[in-house]
Amino acid sequence: MNDTDDEPNIVRSGKSKRIVVDALPFLIEIFRLEGDKTWTLEVVDKDNTSHVWDDQFISDTEARDTAVAAINSEGAVTFMRGDNVVPFRR
Repeated sequence: MNDTDDEPNIVRSGKSKRIVVDALPFLIEIFRLEGDKTWTLEVVDKDNTSHVWDDQFISDTEARDTAVAAINSEGAVTFMRGDNVVPFRR
């Protein structure tokens, strides 16, 4: 038996997209595990830093709108250096 057969598939939302704010690119990734009802939101900035929301979202549209609103309201540079970044230990 293959152990990977027991792992759920990741479903990527069609609402995932690239946006540019203040001339800086962001990748909005919205995904869930197959069989789950809620969506996870991740935004990857130009430095390849991942910003993942702790909250889950009922819809992929809500997740996308939340990401766009956060980046636009904070500004791209402020969002990128925000308190939402947890550095990995080296």
